Amino acid sequence: MLEKEEIFSKVLRAGRRTYFFDVRATKADDYYITITESKKFTEADGSFHFKKHKIYLYKEDFTAFTEILEEMTSYVLNHKGEEVISERHQKDFKKEYAGEASEGEELALPSTSSFTDIDFDDI
Repeated sequence: MLEKEEIFSKVLRAGRRTYFFDVRATKADDYYITITESKKFTEADGSFHFKKHKIYLYKEDFTAFTEILEEMTSYVLNHKGEEVISERHQKDFKKEYAGEASEGEELALPSTSSFTDIDFDDI
């Protein structure tokens, strides 16, 4: 599918990730949105490459998409606040997390086996 020229664009840079929000036109000159995540990966030899994932969002889905996105972001902020809690942002994260295990008990990390590993490049 060939994409037409962008009508309106915004860029959000977030660390190694960059998000591109583009309004594009269909052949019938109706508008839709593409959201592209571009992530930079650095190789051991210093070279780098980017992986990109793209979402196409059509007008008929705007309302439902916006409602669900608002619900999900509100849920996260209401339950965890705006503070970033991660190994990358909090240097002693592992120590704090590991400190929750009882003495002599190994702490089990949450399983990701229920998630499906999807490569969006295949879509």
